[in-house]
Amino acid sequence: MNPRLRARELKLGYGEDLVVDGLDLDVLDGTVTAVIGPNGCGKSTLLRALARLLKPRGGAVLLDGDRIDKLPTREVAKIVGLLPQSPVAPEGLTVADLVRRGRHPHQSWYRQWSGTDDEAIDRALSLTGMDTLAARVVDQLSGGQRQRAWISMALAQETDLLLLDEPITYLDLAHQVDVLDLVHRLHRERGTTVVMVLHDLNLAARYAGTLVAMRDGRIVAQGRPADVLTEPLLDRVFGLEAKVIPDPVAGTPLVLPVSAHLRASGSAGPEAATTTPTDRWAPRR
Repeated sequence: MNPRLRARELKLGYGEDLVVDGLDLDVLDGTVTAVIGPNGCGKSTLLRALARLLKPRGGAVLLDGDRIDKLPTREVAKIVGLLPQSPVAPEGLTVADLVRRGRHPHQSWYRQWSGTDDEAIDRALSLTGMDTLAARVVDQLSGGQRQRAWISMALAQETDLLLLDEPITYLDLAHQVDVLDLVHRLHRERGTTVVMVLHDLNLAARYAGTLVAMRDGRIVAQGRPADVLTEPLLDRVFGLEAKVIPDPVAGTPLVLPVSAHLRASGSAGPEAATTTPTDRWAPRR
């Protein structure tokens, strides 16, 4: 059985710039996938295309076998939910009002607001622990609370597929773990398929069953974290010299960057003192 969400020979860009070129991807149903890679490699652009916010220049995104850009927006929004980077709520909007917007795809001239919508909102607020803050104005919340409010809105859509674009950016470590624990719980309890863009490689390895590593608009590697987060791949994708060891808490790969000052002091170990700080910025072949 084919995955519900797929990309085939996908080409994406802005203006004259081509950002993603000839990309193929299967989003495995019922999994959590983290897309990793350096800045500008096309991670967020890919996510926008998967959510039908960016029309491909070539190739296609397929949802249940149909081109997603040919499907009605409302129908797509019933299946695919998106939390974009750094979303901004209108001034004065409360958490409850924000979460209600997640039910818009389910409204039509023949289907008005019902008790089913109220129940979906209550479930979303309860899942994220935001039920006690429903009356608060979004602008008055902490960073972690705001992120949970936006996730609540995405949950209220009750979609089978959830796309999260850097959901832990600008959050402190405790709130990062809080948000990702919520994503894990959502996946475990509801079977939601999740695709998220993450910069923190160690958290990506802990919370995702599949990693997709990108560079220059293409997928370089994909698979289990242990198969993707290797020292050669970190050098190839990020230009990063690092050691990879088992995480003592989770058992997943733990990336330990070898920084220039450690090499200079000799504290990085005998095999790490062979490059200079400028080597990282040399042209890669």
